Amino acid sequence: MSLPAHELGHAGEDAALHYLLGRGYELLHRNYRYRRAEVDLIMRLGPALLVFVEIKARSSAQYGHPEEFVTERKRQLLRLTAEHLQETLNWSGDIRFDILALTPAAAGLRIEHFEDAFY
Repeated sequence: MSLPAHELGHAGEDAALHYLLGRGYELLHRNYRYRRAEVDLIMRLGPALLVFVEIKARSSAQYGHPEEFVTERKRQLLRLTAEHLQETLNWSGDIRFDILALTPAAAGLRIEHFEDAFY
């Protein structure tokens, strides 16, 4: 059974958040907006790492894998947002950009985690 795109997106965000929380990440922001940019999740891992997470869910890989849909423009917007948040928080630790790619699987959603996906 396939879900409509918006339902798959919401289910994907929830699954991605639970996945990261289960691996010791702490949620700082969900759907954080700055100007034209939106970051799906901003997580903290340990005391000195902020992780900006882009979640891509696709109903199949027929037209490409989910992670392939993070465009250069989206990367630029994520970097802009990261710079803004670092200034706002006076953050002196490291940052990282991750992609979580989700596709339907027999037991729910299959999650692939691409750490340090770009900069």
